[in-house]
Amino acid sequence: MIKDNQKVFNRLHLLVDAVVVAFSYLLAWYIKFCTTFADTEPGAGALDMGTYFSFLYFVVPEYIILYYFFNMYAPKRGTRRKYELEGILKANTVGIVLFIVVLYMIKQQHFSRFMMGAFFVINIVLTTISRTLIRNTLLYFRKKGYNLKYILLIGYSRAAEEYITRINANPQWGYVVRGILDDRIPSGTMYKGVKVVGRIENIRYILPENKLDEIAITLALKDYDHLESIVDLCEKSGVHTKFIPDYNSLVPSHPYTEDLMGLPVINIRYVPLTNTLNRVAKRAVDIIGSSLGIVISSPIMVAAALAIKFTSRGPVIFKQERVGLHNRTFKMYKFRTMEMQRPSAEESAWTVKDDPRVTGVGKFLRRTSLDELPQLFNILVGEMSLVGPRPERPQFVEKFKEEIPRYMIKHQVRPGLTGWAQINGYRGDTSIRKRIEYDLFYIENWTMSFDIKIMFLTLFKGFINKNAY
Repeated sequence: MIKDNQKVFNRLHLLVDAVVVAFSYLLAWYIKFCTTFADTEPGAGALDMGTYFSFLYFVVPEYIILYYFFNMYAPKRGTRRKYELEGILKANTVGIVLFIVVLYMIKQQHFSRFMMGAFFVINIVLTTISRTLIRNTLLYFRKKGYNLKYILLIGYSRAAEEYITRINANPQWGYVVRGILDDRIPSGTMYKGVKVVGRIENIRYILPENKLDEIAITLALKDYDHLESIVDLCEKSGVHTKFIPDYNSLVPSHPYTEDLMGLPVINIRYVPLTNTLNRVAKRAVDIIGSSLGIVISSPIMVAAALAIKFTSRGPVIFKQERVGLHNRTFKMYKFRTMEMQRPSAEESAWTVKDDPRVTGVGKFLRRTSLDELPQLFNILVGEMSLVGPRPERPQFVEKFKEEIPRYMIKHQVRPGLTGWAQINGYRGDTSIRKRIEYDLFYIENWTMSFDIKIMFLTLFKGFINKNAY
């Protein structure tokens, strides 16, 4: 059995990263000054080779510190590769910016810009390759039975089942669950190859054998009265202990904690947009974006208005009551795409495929989502946002809040013209539960870059959609 070699592995990682950074820097210098690029940048040759190489004493430590700052030396078992790639990109971006700042501060104007750009690209590529090779090497040894971590679960619960499911689905993590201890489930009970091997009190005899790398406390909620004594036992043994709470359905994936004079407080739902700075920044983007959108799309809106006016009876703009921020209702604007109908008929149901109420012009407007353009005015006055969960009618809100858990959380942010659920295909007559899952993910993981990503993807996925009818 291999014990925790994380410190040794981190030192090896650090050494490899230092070599990759230095090699990338030297390769960028070689490309710049020893190939056809040598004479393409005026002033770059004013510095000799020794001066360029002397900056390695700054660059290598700088990048190692940044890699540490961006958690690139944290244990990688159970983490997704995309997060490591994000860390590499962030660290290298900050690193090159700091390098430029330092050059500016020491008034070193002759340093090659091309070389810096080449170093930035080469280092990202080589660091990604080196870390991928390390991951694949570890996976190979883990398949051979090396570098494994043996874990015992204390408590049979939903959390234990979910943990086992993820471990079995990801053998590259190198975890092996040796068994479960539980007082309620009979010994011998199996779950996906993992057996209940005894009662919780047996931990007193198992820990001294020193054959475990980790213990995961996965008690059911009703057994939390044993938690303190179990933690005491585990800490006395010196075995690394994890706590996997059996309330994932209540607490978000990234819980937000507060320190109330030494008392830790976990917020059941963390909404980044409750932060004043985040809220002001998003509102500023909404005002600028909606203003530009109104100006740019005004010819399209005029053409749509004329087409509606000359092809069917009734008003051009359709106003409908929707539920928005803090459960307040507002009138949402759309271009009218249906024949005039009684309010009771209008409120009775969703629009479905080949709905006979939709006009000829309305079909085109709905298919291209151009009927939503008047909502730019809702955004401008603060009733909506460019990005957010789509607003729903009051009668459906009353219905869904009783049927779908956490449905009302969507009203903690402004509703949006487009959203994460919409660009993933959940619009129109599609699953409300799946739509809420995407909306909640957006609400809990909001960043300005996430908004920009959604707006960009809307150009390709949001306007024209098979479920828009």
